[in-house]
Amino acid sequence: QVRLQESGPGLVKPSQTLSLTCTVSGGSITSNAYYWKWIRQPPGKGLEWMGTISFSGTTYYKPSLKSRTSISRDTSKNQFTLQLTSVTPEDTAVYYCARSISQGGAQYNYLGQGTQVTVSS
Repeated sequence: QVRLQESGPGLVKPSQTLSLTCTVSGGSITSNAYYWKWIRQPPGKGLEWMGTISFSGTTYYKPSLKSRTSISRDTSKNQFTLQLTSVTPEDTAVYYCARSISQGGAQYNYLGQGTQVTVSS
């Protein structure tokens, strides 16, 4: 069974960069036809797809976040990472990593437990 675990700081100051890592077990991030996503849920709102890195390393981003978002991977560690620059309090959310068979959108078939990130001075 695939398991995903998010890790990273729970508190980030405004204007700084948010960095999160997703560690995957039970399956390889280079396995054909799977997509690895970052999804977030702000307080009181629904799930928001942020971006994806494919099994081949191709990245896709939500257009409104593209200028601030970068997703990369370390295949030797079976991990992928999210960097979100210039954060504001509106970036406060629970952040999830996920595996999907689709490259975009908040659909998934495996989801990490999520990690709370608060943007505050």
